[in-house]
Amino acid sequence: MTLRIGQTAPDFTAQTTEGQINFHEWIGDSWAIIFSHPKDFTPVCTTELGYMAKLKPEFDKRNTKIIGLSVDPVDNHASWAKDIEETQGTAPNYPMIGDTDLNVAQKYDMLPADEEGEAEGRTPADNATVRSVFIIGPDKKIKAMLTYPMTSGRNFDEVLRLLDSCQLTAKETVATPVNWKNGEDVIIPPSVSDEEAQKKYPEGFTTHKPYLRTVKQPK
Repeated sequence: MTLRIGQTAPDFTAQTTEGQINFHEWIGDSWAIIFSHPKDFTPVCTTELGYMAKLKPEFDKRNTKIIGLSVDPVDNHASWAKDIEETQGTAPNYPMIGDTDLNVAQKYDMLPADEEGEAEGRTPADNATVRSVFIIGPDKKIKAMLTYPMTSGRNFDEVLRLLDSCQLTAKETVATPVNWKNGEDVIIPPSVSDEEAQKKYPEGFTTHKPYLRTVKQPK
């Protein structure tokens, strides 16, 4: 199954470090981010999980739940959490899925659907493609996807920035320009006429080209 932005995120039931969950029920009316790892006790992922724990209050402010996934048992996650706290200063403070049967990795197109076997005996190289981030809305639709190689640590500040953009553009008829950050000017999309824009933004907007108009970010 090939996933695309706008599709419903696959639902699943799985064991996590905080008990069994049904993913769609767990999301509820929140936004959600699921980010995956090929195996426990891997160096790059150790740094990522610790940093995500430090960022969790920022996601909480944005009504966004975060959940990790690793193709290893939940018991291993608990041992790994101690290493993460020791080396990164913060242990995971969000649930971690134990995807021992590769079910979630396959549903999310991070491993081939016909991949056989379970977590036991698999190496990080066997699971190399399980390195993705999915931003999911309260409607359970996929809003954004990012995939990184095993050798490159993910930029979770960028994930937070992307979430801000997704949440803003879901609420307002705007787009965000290159390197946009929360509070900066946004783009009025071409689908909004000048007449409509004048009514919507009585304080005015800037026309750079007929197809490129910017305005202060709506509050």
